[in-house]
Amino acid sequence: MRVLATSDIHIDYEDNRKWIEDLSNRDFVEDILLLAGDISDDLAMIRSCFEHLSKKFFKVMYVTGNHELWVVRDGFTDSFQKYDKVCEVAKEQGIIIEPFHIGTLSIVPLFGWYDFSFGQPTRELMDNWMDFHACVWPNNHNPRTINQHFLKKNTAHLSMNNSTLISFSHFVPRLDLLPSYIPEKYRFLNPVLGSVLLEQQIRELNPDIHIYGHSHVNRNVIIDGVQYINNAFGYPSEGADTHRSLLCVYEQ
Repeated sequence: MRVLATSDIHIDYEDNRKWIEDLSNRDFVEDILLLAGDISDDLAMIRSCFEHLSKKFFKVMYVTGNHELWVVRDGFTDSFQKYDKVCEVAKEQGIIIEPFHIGTLSIVPLFGWYDFSFGQPTRELMDNWMDFHACVWPNNHNPRTINQHFLKKNTAHLSMNNSTLISFSHFVPRLDLLPSYIPEKYRFLNPVLGSVLLEQQIRELNPDIHIYGHSHVNRNVIIDGVQYINNAFGYPSEGADTHRSLLCVYEQ
C-alpha cells in the first residue's frame, strides 16, 4: 500500500480534467490518495472528480481548498454553506474527510484558511485576489474568524497517536516553506497563503509528514523534524514548475 499525494488539480481546465479521468483503473487500487484541495469551484465538476477517483483508489482523502468555496457559479448563499455541501458530496462518493487509520498508519486532514498572519494585504491583493470577490461570508466574517472556524474542526484530532502520522492541509502552514528563489514581485501573495495557527496545530499533532498545497510551488523539505511536501498539479501553464504527477509520500 502506498500513500500518494497531489493538490490543486483545477479540473476546470480540460487538460487537467482529462488527466484525472485517464488515471489507471488498476495501478492504484491498493493505494490511498491525499487530495489537498482546489479541485474546482463548480459542484458538478467536484462530484464528477470524486466519482472518478473513488473508483481508481483504495481510499481517497480530501480537504477543501479555497476554490471550492467560491459561490459565484453555484448560487449558494454563503461559502460556509458551500463547504457543507462539498463535504456532503464527498461523503456520498466515499471520499474521506476525517482521520483514517490503517494498522500503524494514521492520516489526519487539517482544514483551515488564511488569516494575514504571513503579512498584511495590499490594495492590489484585495482588488485582485478572487476569494475576496467569489466567496461570501455571513455576519461580516473576516479571514481571521474564517480561519478559526475551520481550525476548530481539527482540534478533536490533534491528540492522535500512531507509529506513523501523516497530516495534510490545503493551506501553507509556515512562510519559510516558500523557497528563496521566488521573485519579490510575487511576495504580495503571502497574506493569503496560510496561517501560523495551522502550524501550531501541526506541531501539537506532531506528524512525521505534512502534505500541503495552495502555493503551486512544489517542495520536499524537513523542518524541525517534520517532512513538509507540496506536490501541486497546478494550471496547464505551470507545467515547468509543478510535477503534474502523483507523488508517493509513504509506502508499507
